[in-house]
Amino acid sequence: MRFRHLSVLTTLLLTTALTTPLSGTATAAQPTGTAAGTQLPDPATATEPSSRAATARLAGTAGNPASTDLTTRATTRATSGLAARGMTPATSGTGTVAREAAGNPQAGPAKAEPAPATDDVEAARTEVEEARAEAAGKGWGWPTVLPGLRRNLVAHYDFEHPDPANPAVEQDRGRSGTGITLVNGGADMRVRDGAHRGSRTSVQVRQVSPTTASSDDWKAGVYSPTGVPTLNAFNAVRGATIMGWFKMTGQNPSPNSNSANPDDFYGAIGLAGVLSGNSQGHDVRALLELITVNGEMRVVALGRRVDGGSSQTFAADRPWQEILPPGEWVFLAATFDYDTATMRLYKNGRPLSGFSTLTGDPWAIEGPPEPDLASPTDPRGIKIGGSYPQNNREGNPCNCRMDSLMFLDRIATPGQVLAQYLLVARHW
Repeated sequence: MRFRHLSVLTTLLLTTALTTPLSGTATAAQPTGTAAGTQLPDPATATEPSSRAATARLAGTAGNPASTDLTTRATTRATSGLAARGMTPATSGTGTVAREAAGNPQAGPAKAEPAPATDDVEAARTEVEEARAEAAGKGWGWPTVLPGLRRNLVAHYDFEHPDPANPAVEQDRGRSGTGITLVNGGADMRVRDGAHRGSRTSVQVRQVSPTTASSDDWKAGVYSPTGVPTLNAFNAVRGATIMGWFKMTGQNPSPNSNSANPDDFYGAIGLAGVLSGNSQGHDVRALLELITVNGEMRVVALGRRVDGGSSQTFAADRPWQEILPPGEWVFLAATFDYDTATMRLYKNGRPLSGFSTLTGDPWAIEGPPEPDLASPTDPRGIKIGGSYPQNNREGNPCNCRMDSLMFLDRIATPGQVLAQYLLVARHW
């Protein structure tokens, strides 16, 4: 009877989610708990790439607007995490310099965000109920990963499981056991600011020396110049998914510390990605990031099917400051279908409308053989909060916090993306 009652409540709340405006959540809490006593940059000091005096457009300095997305129309429930497995530490290597091209899109006017299909909502309802029933039946705490995603969850970082032998290494809660290094900041990068129910800590990444060419940015990841064998689930894969929680905590984008020009800013803000099989620490197979597209910074999914081949970018229509307001936790997801050359973006479980930046066939999927797969090579690693996880160069830092980063070797369905968000969101 308990779960029959829960099913009715879940259906009601998911129906509410369909009719709730997409923008924002309740007024966000201000960033808390800087690591090791370090003062984070104030979002109000962010500047335009072309001028340090201009402050409005790229920085998103309007504060933390109150709004009403699908998480704010129901009651808060008690929370606790779902324990999983801990694995091994990261490796390291060296690399050289490269830069992604976003192409020359012909972006039209912003489109209305598509609503989840009825089938997607039903799938989300079923997934959430199954996860809760399983957790209750086994005496677990609040579930944090959908049962339907676990099999394909190659890597999962909740930043609550330091390696006992080295607290600067975060253990993998996914199936691959690919530990990552918390670069430069080490254990101090874990901060008491959980993004969702069941979470207590997140990771702080940031630029440290804005005016100096150095290698001290706080970022995370793993890298090997011969490929990371534990990430071989992404070899010859048909699709991939990246999900996670993100909160902007400072100036974005950051000043280009590799440039002598004080008015030069990075053209991207690094979130999380899987590197390609021949990457120098920058090129990717699948990436969730912010990139300058046709003169505007945008939230993007960026993928490359063939090592050394062309990348394609799918850019969200909406201004990035609306998608990632400062000081507010947001759940983002990106899916990559290498067989159909299709990418999708989601915010808080809802699809984001957007456009591809290149025409033609940049992933070379036309013609045989079928299906089209990614290169059959071990990815050279994972990058989080900027490029070059081997720490031989700085690039595209993010002044932000991240939590519960998930890397899957298949395409999560729209219903699963929505369900994963609803499963752990603080309010619904």
